[in-house]
Amino acid sequence: MPDDQPYSMMTANLVRPVRVLHVSPEGISSRPDVAATEEPMEVRIDGEPFAVIMRTPGSDRELAAGFLFAERVILSAADIVGIERDADSRNVMDVRIVGARVRDLASRSDARRRVVMNSSCGLCGRVTIDSLRVEARDIVADWNISADVIGGLADALRRAQAVFNETGGLHAAGLFDRSGALEVVAEDVGRHNAVDKVIGRMLLEERLPLAESILFVSGRTSYEIVQKAYLAGIPVVGAVSAPSSLAVELAEDVGITLLGFVRGSAFNVYSHGHRLAH
Repeated sequence: MPDDQPYSMMTANLVRPVRVLHVSPEGISSRPDVAATEEPMEVRIDGEPFAVIMRTPGSDRELAAGFLFAERVILSAADIVGIERDADSRNVMDVRIVGARVRDLASRSDARRRVVMNSSCGLCGRVTIDSLRVEARDIVADWNISADVIGGLADALRRAQAVFNETGGLHAAGLFDRSGALEVVAEDVGRHNAVDKVIGRMLLEERLPLAESILFVSGRTSYEIVQKAYLAGIPVVGAVSAPSSLAVELAEDVGITLLGFVRGSAFNVYSHGHRLAH
């Protein structure tokens, strides 16, 4: 189904019917249920296989663009000639990129492995730790965010998780403006994929860098999520759970305000707390 179809028409692809045995103090019963869909998506560059991403169908163009942006295959929307779904498979996306990027990719082809990116994978195709840190400008956004705005992010994202309400099995990423208004949301079995979908949409709309935005994710915050936010120029990243130690180190190093355990009016600030309005 094309990605530009209304969301309500796409939800059929996002869940699959299953039967479960429900166990409770009242006994054991068989009942119908639904599970979040996970399918492989092959990303091709100019017709050549590049990576396979395990993902939840939907926003596949944005996912392909966001993934290739995070992998530094492309640096902006101008590097993309087109993104087309294969005529024979909805799970194959072919990205055509400009010649200079093709030559650059060929010259450093040994810098990554062609691997299957599972749904919990961030930058799994990189060969070395050093290759994870790419050059980008440190973030110097000088605006502040109030505790009240931060406190509302988790509930706002949760309310927007339509498929999670059915399955309980999807992560989400949301892009908020400085007032706490939700601008873009994406769901996926992989939280990294959800972030790629959000950033990929902004890239395709030529709205990077996102210097006035807040990225908020369900689950924990890993190094890879902070890395993706850094490349997109996002100054504030928050999550309902904890960050990893490497995520904290990277956020401190590049100028990102990192928030964790955001649950109502209580949360932790792990780096660059100067952006918290008093």
